[in-house]
Amino acid sequence: MKPTLPLLLSLNGGYVDTAGFLALQGLFTAHVTGNFVTLGASLVLGISGVLAKLLALPVFCIVVILTRLAGEHLRRRGHQALGVLLSIKLALLVIGAALAIRFGPFASGDSAAAIVTGMVLVAAMAIQNAVHRVHLAAAPPSTLMTGTTTQIMIDLADLIGGPALEARPALIARLRRMAAAVAVFAAGCAAAALGYAYANVWCFIVPPVIALAALLLRLSAPEAEAK
Repeated sequence: MKPTLPLLLSLNGGYVDTAGFLALQGLFTAHVTGNFVTLGASLVLGISGVLAKLLALPVFCIVVILTRLAGEHLRRRGHQALGVLLSIKLALLVIGAALAIRFGPFASGDSAAAIVTGMVLVAAMAIQNAVHRVHLAAAPPSTLMTGTTTQIMIDLADLIGGPALEARPALIARLRRMAAAVAVFAAGCAAAALGYAYANVWCFIVPPVIALAALLLRLSAPEAEAK
């Protein structure tokens, strides 16, 4: 596994989640449990997008299950599952961008176009989450940074406390990997915010480009796939 592949996924995770939140009335497309918070706010404050937030979790869960089943089916038949699944994610991001550009900006998160666009993006990020957990498990998560940030602080505390000499290199290596994941995710969030501010829904052109780069990187090293 090349270390830049998880970083590209983290970059896209931050970008898609932020762009979706801004364009789709507070819908989290990658960090779907956050939709419980925004759902409560929508109900209390009368903000649109209640149905999309309700649908996000079941859609996410179903796509993760289908991704796992498809990956196992491909593996048993001797195919390289990771490349195929990343290709499907790329296709969904292209569809999501096309829908956003065609029907956006979305004045209401309750419109059919906004809901369909949101669910396509949720499905793409569900595939990314499942792929990362199954095929890139050694790398830090690419969409949810709370656990990663917590581990970074624990590792920093351990370094300050003076770990055993033989444990120090592994501790520093993990700290660097996790810090890079958080930094790249944050960069994706910032890029999406700037993109939306200056280009509105046209900012959704970027995620398919990043996904294509990740797919090409994957295809350049097919032997690196984790089973």
